[in-house]
This record gives sequence, C-alpha cells and structure tokens, in this order.
Amino acid sequence: MTHLEVWGSPIAHSRSPQLHLAAYRALGLDWSFDRREVSGDGFAAEIAKGGVRGLALTYPLKSHAFDAAARRDRWAELTGVANTLFFGGSAVSGFNTDVGGLARALREVGAAEARRVRIVGAGATTTSAIVALSELAAEHVEVVARRPEAAAPLVGLGERAGIAVSIAPLDAPSGTADLTIATLPGGTELDPAAAARLGELGGTLFDVAYSPWPTSLAAAWPAATHDGLAMLLHQAVIQVRIFVSGDPRVELPNEEAVVAAMRAALA
Repeated sequence: MTHLEVWGSPIAHSRSPQLHLAAYRALGLDWSFDRREVSGDGFAAEIAKGGVRGLALTYPLKSHAFDAAARRDRWAELTGVANTLFFGGSAVSGFNTDVGGLARALREVGAAEARRVRIVGAGATTTSAIVALSELAAEHVEVVARRPEAAAPLVGLGERAGIAVSIAPLDAPSGTADLTIATLPGGTELDPAAAARLGELGGTLFDVAYSPWPTSLAAAWPAATHDGLAMLLHQAVIQVRIFVSGDPRVELPNEEAVVAAMRAALA
C-alpha cells in the first residue's frame, strides 16, 4: 500500500490525516496517511528509514525538510523552507505549499486585498506569508517579533519577493494594519497588553493556528478573526497534487469534488 505521513512536534493535533484520507478516498486511491511525532534532532534518523511516498512537514521540521531535498520548487527556494517532500521521482523533491495555501485562504475569507499587513511571529511560516502577500495586493508588511534582531533577515526576503518589509518589537507595533496574520504555533500565549495593542491596530486577524481555538490572540481580538483551517485545506490540496502526480501545477481528476470532500472532513 502507498503510504504517506505528516511529521512534527507536537503532532497529535494535526488534522492533515483527515484531509488527505478524504482526498484519496474521493480519488479512489487505497492510500494510507498517518501522523508521526518527530523532533528536529530525530529528523535525519527517521527520514533514513524510508517507506513513504511523501511527507507533510510542520513545526519544527520545515528547515530540515528544505535541507533534505535535492530539488526544490521556487517557493521553497525563495523562503528557505519546505513543508512537503516527495520521494516518487528520481530524487527527493521539496515544496513549500504554505505560500499557495495561504494566498488561496486569504482570497477565500475576503482578505486578499489588504495593502498594509502585520505579521505576528518570525518563524518558518512567516517567510511563506511574506511571499504569499507579495503575490496579492499587499504593499507593506510589518513583522513584529519578540526578538526583532533575529527577524532582520526577513527584510532581505521582502526585497527578493518584491515587497517592503519592516521589523518591530512585539510590544511596539507601528501604525495601523488592514490585516494581521499570526504565524505563532498553536497554544502560544501572548502578553495580554501586547495582544490588546495588536488588536487595536490590526484590522482583520487571520491566525494560521487552529488547535486550540481560539488562540490567546484571537480571544482578545476586537475585530473579525479567522482560524487557519482554510490555509490547512488549500495547502493540503496542493500537497495531494504533488503526492499524486509529483507536480503541484497538475490539477487532480475532478478536483472540485476532491476539495469538497476534504472540506467536509474538516467540518
């Protein structure tokens, strides 16, 4: 049987198996998809075991996956992270489906036209968010982080992606934003005063986390909030394309029905 997995730590909350299994059932494929708890330190040993057609990777493994790929798509190369590995070709291929998944999700929730955007957090998903925003209508991105000095390389990423990026301390955002994207891992607690300040200045909130929900930031947010399930869905659709054909650009047979089955699995 063809086997696929999602790896990360923590991983018990992941709903990727539900999404992927719904897709393969809709496609008539007798494929399996499981979760596996894998830390950064354990990644190399686990990947050496083989036995899978493809992997979905989440925190903290996206940089490790990037390094493991012999070939990478444009979004992985630009961001320096990969959340998908495909072993079905002549060499291990790495992809970043978070970029396309977030762009589609923002369109779905009506937030794709935001001009000034604030991103809370500076991890691997932030790089994907910057690139996604560069492909939408955004003109400026402010990244707020606990350690602004560690986020400084994101300014260069913005230059390569064609969008202006500035950095600010988490507790000192500058000016208002049309949209705030939170990229913090699920369960991250923010200082209530900092959360309140971000909410005052932040417009709509799109939080990539979905479990537990609401996040501490979403609970304090005064305007509209959206969880990360739409992003999870749309990046998974691209992953399924990769696992089926090896190419994220190749649509699935009867893709509309497959996406509907995946969406129902999240309901």
